[in-house]
Amino acid sequence: MNSARHPEIIEAWTARIFETCGVPRDHAAEAASMLVRSELRGYKTHGMTRLASYVARLKANEFNPRPKMTYRALPGGIVLQADGAMGQIAGPYAVRLALEALRTTASVLVVMQSCGHLGALGIHTLLAAEGGAFSMMGQHTPPALAMEGFRGPAIGHNPIAFGCPLSGQAPIVFDVACSVAARGHVLLAAREGKPIPEGWALDAQGRPTTDAQHALEGSLMPMSGHKGIGIAMMVECLAGALAASAASLAAPRSEAMQDAFLWLVRPEAYAGREAFDEYMRQWTQIYVSASPDARLPGMRGDAIEREAREHGMTLPPVIAQELAALGEQLGVPFPE
Repeated sequence: MNSARHPEIIEAWTARIFETCGVPRDHAAEAASMLVRSELRGYKTHGMTRLASYVARLKANEFNPRPKMTYRALPGGIVLQADGAMGQIAGPYAVRLALEALRTTASVLVVMQSCGHLGALGIHTLLAAEGGAFSMMGQHTPPALAMEGFRGPAIGHNPIAFGCPLSGQAPIVFDVACSVAARGHVLLAAREGKPIPEGWALDAQGRPTTDAQHALEGSLMPMSGHKGIGIAMMVECLAGALAASAASLAAPRSEAMQDAFLWLVRPEAYAGREAFDEYMRQWTQIYVSASPDARLPGMRGDAIEREAREHGMTLPPVIAQELAALGEQLGVPFPE
């Protein structure tokens, strides 16, 4: 069940799964590509393990399988109404809109309304970096973070990422949640019946816990204490408040829909491309020369993606079993 499979085979199967949920073929293929690429680059908590939950949300109409996305352009900005689209559809669309806008402007901020879970934000900023732009992205989530002693979750764990092109090399891609560990790691531990490390989470009474199930009933702890809370607040301002409208403020807040922001910058509009590329080369060379173990964020992801595309991808047995069960349920047999 855990033998290597070619990524294209898994992509095609995943697309067919989405199509059984009413997702149009082109959207199904793009969403499948994003999920599989997340898996290939090591985002295990945001890759194929998310497929079953996305299917459940599509079936429950919490995600819109056939969104009619619209946008409003303004100087230096775009307001994208994603119409309940999966994040794996809305995110790449936002990147394409922003890259097109950079043809005539130095910088563009895209605010994404009514957007589903974006998954690994680093995949979206990677797309922007591969298009030649510096990018930053954040998505606000329902309250999940708390400090020890809090009566409950106080603010979202609000993931944030950036991507930057690096001439002649794979882009730099940095992706973190504002929690010590992403909630996906806790979900995976609970699914596998494993404990979580100390310092990751609090139980429902605000006490530290290593029980993954108790953690899911309680709160995540912020990275670096108040510093992580501060970054989560920044994401609330950019991804939440800028995307707010009278209608969204009046409506009940849906856990399935999580507004987001995407900011792109065209490097050559500032320093000029040659100077930008040379500066990036110099500081990254100093960094990686400082230790045999030093590596830039994104290097490992690029290496393991290349390896998997050449030799096949291997899924954890528990995830492969879940996917096989999902395929059987939907009449789309999982490839052996």
